[in-house]
Amino acid sequence: MGHCNQEVIDLLTEAYCLEIETVTNFIANSINLDGIRAEEIKKALSADVAEELLHAQQLAMRIKQVGGLVPGSSSLTLGTQIQPPEDTCDVIGVIKGVIDTEQRACAMYNAIISATDGKDYVTQDLCIRLLADEEEHLVLFKGYLKEYERD
Repeated sequence: MGHCNQEVIDLLTEAYCLEIETVTNFIANSINLDGIRAEEIKKALSADVAEELLHAQQLAMRIKQVGGLVPGSSSLTLGTQIQPPEDTCDVIGVIKGVIDTEQRACAMYNAIISATDGKDYVTQDLCIRLLADEEEHLVLFKGYLKEYERD
């Protein structure tokens, strides 16, 4: 597959960083939030952690398969996502942060799907499946936001 694959490796690595960062922020939000109304959101985020971690592992495997190396912690690009709020009762802030994160993930996977079109069907297929997961989360959290903004 040679070095012409560098673009795909870079894109997959970017997606990997995004998923790892999502895992850390979702863990924080699923534990930091306080209050009765936060329970459902905390449960959803807690469940999402396992899924986002699986995404990271699948991306990592693909990076290796296309001739790249999975980065260690010092090579990760983190800190671009909306951070867990200081106010532990800011459920809406958390929901909006999740929506932003999922939208970024969707954009990322769409970019990889386009970049690999006609060239790398396995990477494209993986990213289509990951995109479907992220879109599902996005719809769920947009629904939560609707409910919270009504009150």
